[in-house]
Amino acid sequence: MTTASKIEVGTRNSAVPATLDNFRALFNELDKGNLNKLSRVYSEDIRFQDPLSTVTGLDELTHYFAGAYANVISCRFEFGEAVVHGEFAALPWVMHLRHKRLRKGREVQVQGISHLEIRDGMVCYHRDYFDAGEMLYENLPVIGRAIRWIKDQAG
Repeated sequence: MTTASKIEVGTRNSAVPATLDNFRALFNELDKGNLNKLSRVYSEDIRFQDPLSTVTGLDELTHYFAGAYANVISCRFEFGEAVVHGEFAALPWVMHLRHKRLRKGREVQVQGISHLEIRDGMVCYHRDYFDAGEMLYENLPVIGRAIRWIKDQAG
């Protein structure tokens, strides 16, 4: 007996499971030196949004990730079960990030979820939801100390 790797709702789109597998693999091997792999998962007209930026097109997405990964020491994701409805998927994750400018390179864990639209076996829409404050502001040296001090004073 096999178990499902996702929860499906509605009609089945046969390209979605393979695309989700490719998406998961991409984000667990992606770094600043292999951004050319983005074209294996994303369509040329990709629309991408996260709490920090919005970009359109594969070239803009590649440029965005070049900046995002510039100071990354390591980044891996633990993916949860996807919820799939036709060509749409919601994929929860925990990111394990080590970044030169966050917590002196120590690991930061951030929970989030990706909302994806898949067309012809390629991701054409990708929106990430996560707490940017949890990822950045609480882990930057000066700001992090200030936030911790405010929290201590409050209670």
